[in-house]
Amino acid sequence: MDGSFALTPGKRVLYLTKDPELIRRQLAGETLAPTDVAPVDLLDDINTDAMTPAWVCFDHDPADIAKNAYAGLIVNGVRLIPPNALREGNFEVIVSGAQKGVGSSRETAAQCEVFSGSRLAIASSFAPIHARNNINIGQLMGDHAMLRRLEGGESIALSEFTQGHDAITALIIESGGLLPFCARLAKKQISVPSTGTAKRPMNLTEKILAAKLLPGQGDYVKPNDAVLVKVDAGYSHEFTTAQVDFFLAAEYGADYKLPDPSKFAVFEDHLIYATGVASMAKFSDKIERLRDLQRAFAKRTGVRNYSAVDGVSPGICHQVAREQFIDPGDFVQATDSHTCMGGASGALAWGVGSTEYAALAYWGFTTLAVPESIRFELVGRLHPGVAAKDVMLEILATYAKREDTLNRVMEFGGEGLFALSPDERATLANMATECSARGAVMEVDDTMLQWIVERRPGVSIDTLRAKVVTPDPGAEHAGGIHTIDLSKIRPMVATPGDPDRGIASDPKNGALVSEIGRVKLDIAYGGSCTAGKRDDIDMYARVMAEAEKAGKRVADGVSFYLQFGSQDVEAYAKSKGYLELFERTGVQVIKPGCGACIGCGPGVSERGDQVTVSAINRNYKGRSGPGKLYLASPLTVAASAIAGEIVEYVEPEK
Repeated sequence: MDGSFALTPGKRVLYLTKDPELIRRQLAGETLAPTDVAPVDLLDDINTDAMTPAWVCFDHDPADIAKNAYAGLIVNGVRLIPPNALREGNFEVIVSGAQKGVGSSRETAAQCEVFSGSRLAIASSFAPIHARNNINIGQLMGDHAMLRRLEGGESIALSEFTQGHDAITALIIESGGLLPFCARLAKKQISVPSTGTAKRPMNLTEKILAAKLLPGQGDYVKPNDAVLVKVDAGYSHEFTTAQVDFFLAAEYGADYKLPDPSKFAVFEDHLIYATGVASMAKFSDKIERLRDLQRAFAKRTGVRNYSAVDGVSPGICHQVAREQFIDPGDFVQATDSHTCMGGASGALAWGVGSTEYAALAYWGFTTLAVPESIRFELVGRLHPGVAAKDVMLEILATYAKREDTLNRVMEFGGEGLFALSPDERATLANMATECSARGAVMEVDDTMLQWIVERRPGVSIDTLRAKVVTPDPGAEHAGGIHTIDLSKIRPMVATPGDPDRGIASDPKNGALVSEIGRVKLDIAYGGSCTAGKRDDIDMYARVMAEAEKAGKRVADGVSFYLQFGSQDVEAYAKSKGYLELFERTGVQVIKPGCGACIGCGPGVSERGDQVTVSAINRNYKGRSGPGKLYLASPLTVAASAIAGEIVEYVEPEK
């Protein structure tokens, strides 16, 4: 890449303003001056679903992704940015507000801009995975002060764009992206120095990464150290595998080989029920093509293959991965933002984009700056009507909302953590990505180790115990150590639009209704990687059994869907007699896989006036259909399905 950046004569700047009409005018040819728009006028929290909705990810061809850039930015039911408008607008800079790219790890969100001609993204702040994707595919990032200088005709040195980044990230930016960087590294045109970090107490994140350092980098790390680290496990799914293969073939030739395919896996889970949704049925050919390409990739490379059999998925990748191959002390990377769920098993895990995954699958290592951490010390016990989901909604409403968790690994420990079941711990780890955190990792005890052993024939608890990583006394956390008393957590709901819009029930009268008003329901949904585990199914069943005993069932006019996270969970539900209970009480049960959470299965709203209460992990506009989506715990979801409106679960008097 050249040593400086300047605006190209004839190219344009697109300001993504809160006023839709201003965006339309720019698309029609009007040029705004820097003095016309202040940062406060720009859209904040532009999520990846708005940039490239799920159906856009059915394509991996650059032209198709560019065509549908920002297809999820909807105003009054109509796309604000029509097909090809971004590319035809001749924009090389795209400007927005804070938290650009929140949501999933889908690299298509960054690609839609780059493939449309953008060279520079300007924002007040970027979500960490999205920022990394920009870096990996060669799109520069800057702030509004930089834009003012550029608009004034100034040329800005590339060193200013690398300022504040670690040494390796700076090299990636200077190389024009991750794959060009890897090529230069392989040719020894560049080298990565030792961290130079002296012996020091390390937290969980730092200790796991220090143990994975490639030779010659030292034995200790601290935040922002630039390192190359070995990856223990990784996986992709049918949304992303075809693009991973596309990048690998383009960079290394069609006959490329992965050096250690046993470390990696593919899953057919995200689109397993997509064609059953009216809005997705028209993409059936593209979806089948993605499945075919993934199966071909698995056969050719030899990675673990979790494809569907007779149309039935083994389960959601994050759930199956924790059941079958994630171990304590592992460093795990996968092409999905909820990869952080593996942190509950004592692994360090987070999601990456397709380019980064292609590189690490080929080379066996990845590049990173050691992230800062924030520690949550859990104490006390949850009340009977409260679940881990409520804890996470409280963390989102408090810590994430003020960006304490931004780009940091969320570490969890304390006797309160060990009082939670393994599945409930996984709920906390899973939703680290909703906090815009880098990832998650937890301390583990024998309860968690036994949970893993029960699912791994031939694996002993002693073998796993030897892999457990514990923090050093005196380890530091840049985000601080925060104590959360579980006994003080109340049932919560997040109101539509963002998971951090959590509202707790009134402790005086114990009612959510008094806080959010009467919210009548059309749909209740329980499932997803967040809420399709054994313990979640126990919670749904507990509420439905109590309802049946009281002569109640799912309310008229409400559709209540339950979807299993894996075949193991489904078998468990069958063994407990839950399937018959759900049938008697009006619950519609769905085979394992993803679904309504990504707008690709039963439980998706079909109209804007429909209201859903869901146990999934995020409720961005359009995430699960056009309706209004509230987030809540499995207990609240089931209780609300029975009441016909959003209510908290109240344990019956004995």
